[in-house]
Amino acid sequence: MVGASKSETGGGPIRYGMVGGGRGAFIGAVHRIAARMDNDFVLVAGALSSNPERAKASAEELGLDPSRSYGSYSEMAKAEAKRPDGIEAVAIVTPNNVHVPAAKAFLEAGIHVICDKPLATSLAEAKKLAALVEKTGKVFVLTHNYTAYPMIRQAREMVAKGQLGDIRIVQSEYPQDWLTEDLAATGQKQAAWRSDPKQAGAGGALGDIGTHAYNLARFVSGLELDSLSADLDAFVPGRQLDDNVNVMLRFKPVGKGHPAKGMIWASQVAPGHENGLKLRIYGSKGGLEWVQADPNYLWYTPFGQPKQLLTRGGAGSMAAAARVTRVPPGHPEGYLEGFANIYQEAARAIRAARRKGGKPAKDVVFPTIADGVEGMAFIEACVKSSKKNGAWTKL
Repeated sequence: MVGASKSETGGGPIRYGMVGGGRGAFIGAVHRIAARMDNDFVLVAGALSSNPERAKASAEELGLDPSRSYGSYSEMAKAEAKRPDGIEAVAIVTPNNVHVPAAKAFLEAGIHVICDKPLATSLAEAKKLAALVEKTGKVFVLTHNYTAYPMIRQAREMVAKGQLGDIRIVQSEYPQDWLTEDLAATGQKQAAWRSDPKQAGAGGALGDIGTHAYNLARFVSGLELDSLSADLDAFVPGRQLDDNVNVMLRFKPVGKGHPAKGMIWASQVAPGHENGLKLRIYGSKGGLEWVQADPNYLWYTPFGQPKQLLTRGGAGSMAAAARVTRVPPGHPEGYLEGFANIYQEAARAIRAARRKGGKPAKDVVFPTIADGVEGMAFIEACVKSSKKNGAWTKL
């Protein structure tokens, strides 16, 4: 990664373990690829499945020492904390209901945490976990990976520098089509747990991808949400959680200007959309548009001027984007690299923490426990609003 200092990236790979992510788990493989892309992490332990046989088989496939393949995350946390060569960090890549208890076990064992989103199944448990993170002082990273795309960092810096003027409109959407039919009824594991309130929490598409859309809108715009009006639907008969979400947003005023407004659409029943994350931001001086399917480009339109195509690593690239750019312009760079950028930032923070609570450089940016808590507040506000026929609800 461009711009990482030796003092923050040196010191040998960080020993980490993984909870979940065994055979057949998509996101576990993504985390492992991201963690090793920059040689910052080495996987040495795991509780890779709640099924002992699957956990053992998964550990064998990954070449883990059998003695460091555990039957549960609690066993793993206790055992690794006692080892002189124990893990320094853990990646939690399980269904949502395991995030908080697993993170709690490792934080209490003195181990840094990298956790998939959403943070929890309720705002109350998210707040309790946040208090524990503050108490332990450990690094906590939430993998909202889209925040680490170079052109998203570019957009964020352009907004912060005032190139768009006063922000007026923020629109974010994340449509998919994979749950258009009742896939959970076929036994498909990923669909089954995402449709189960006991495992996923109060949000279906809202928690799975709506939180990504909301987090990205907040990350780039820098605005704080005041209130929202949400309409949640479950179009597939019998589905217990939402599969389509429409949300209107009212942001807190900045200075004396008119408060910005926004919209979010998240759907998993939109045929023709595979992974259609998009972000549009408009201000008094211009607008920006970014599409995750074509992530190396950012459209910028100064008001009254022709549209400009900004490219990753190309002319006009800002420092925030250049620092997380890996390959020369024109070479595709996307999802896996974005995830790896989050792990690179995590490594810098963890190595800084080795220095008796030291802080990483100011340019190190990653989603934290605070983002996780806000994501849960967003979910709960949306559910509450929708139950009241879209009533405006404070975050």
